[in-house]
Amino acid sequence: MEQRNNEEHDGFSFRPMTIEDIPNVMVIEHEAFTLPWSETAFRNELMNNLFAKYLVMENDGEPIGYAGMWTIVDEAHVTNIAILEAYRGRKLGDRLLEELMETASNIGMIRMTLEVRVSNIIARRLYEKKGFVSAGLRKGYYSDNHEDAVIMWADLPQYEEYE
Repeated sequence: MEQRNNEEHDGFSFRPMTIEDIPNVMVIEHEAFTLPWSETAFRNELMNNLFAKYLVMENDGEPIGYAGMWTIVDEAHVTNIAILEAYRGRKLGDRLLEELMETASNIGMIRMTLEVRVSNIIARRLYEKKGFVSAGLRKGYYSDNHEDAVIMWADLPQYEEYE
């Protein structure tokens, strides 16, 4: 990843996720999702999945959010994106998604996709603001309540690489 990911922005910085981040990521994961990933799932993503790219968002060195994606050919599939509850409502999810999109573009991805709960209006509005459009539904996608997922796609802007 480019040096840009380590640049601070108003006290916030971004960097690649490491194994050492997993305990903090698990706190965020459990706050954010009714079906949280396991520690083992994150460990496998970081150690064994060559297609996986994960970022951590920090505030003065403390992890407050993370985002992940799988990069396959020229498409990025968002696996998860979350911010600590105490930091929500400050447009930080917007900044984290922007960083993920920029990272994807800088490594050659031209499109990005994700699934989001039909009921998650806040996330859907964020994705639409970033250029994602609905491309259909996955019926019964979420195993906790069999809620449908909206499939969304966006063309990635071409970002300049930072030296």
